[in-house]
Amino acid sequence: MSQFAKSSQHPIDGFIIEFDRALRSIVGATPMRRSVPESSTMNESELSAEEKKHAAGLMRVNHVGEVCAQALYQSQKLHAKSDDLKNKLEHAAIEEEDHLAWCERRLEELDSHPSLLNPVWYAGSFVLGSIAGLAGDKISLGFVAETEKQVEHHLDDHLKELPSNDHRSRAIVAQMRADEIAHGQMAIQEGGVELPSAVQEVMKTMAKVMTVTAYRI
Repeated sequence: MSQFAKSSQHPIDGFIIEFDRALRSIVGATPMRRSVPESSTMNESELSAEEKKHAAGLMRVNHVGEVCAQALYQSQKLHAKSDDLKNKLEHAAIEEEDHLAWCERRLEELDSHPSLLNPVWYAGSFVLGSIAGLAGDKISLGFVAETEKQVEHHLDDHLKELPSNDHRSRAIVAQMRADEIAHGQMAIQEGGVELPSAVQEVMKTMAKVMTVTAYRI
């Protein structure tokens, strides 16, 4: 009897864990497993009001990207056929949680806040991830690879746009970029297929809408 109760409780436990992760992704208070990345030059000069506002807008966009990443990995993990793939997606999601926490911390330091539309970003990304997951593991992995490639380019742009003396934000973005590249390479190595160019363009357009909106709201 106890064995049956134990086995029947696993899905509930899993649901609670994933729901808790979703809630923390949306409202904040994300656990941090790795400390905030630091630059070799952390004694930055004080940012001007305009620089501070611009840096906060960029870090808010980065935070939204990590909210979306949590939703994508959760939904894709839900539909993954292979246990090995589920474990790899879980590992990537945990690293993305660090990104969330780092961005949250930096936004606080910049006297700013996460996007007010985080519930919308999360819900939309969860639907997209579910569609990719239902299409099969190779398509799902291809979606991860393309997403991470676009995120890498987006972070490259942010490293160019962030104030040159905002070493704290730049150190965070640089580490995030390194992690995203690793996630993309994992997806390719696991057999992810290249998505049709039309799908890639739709993803870029959606990312642009999110970026422009999240910078302000």
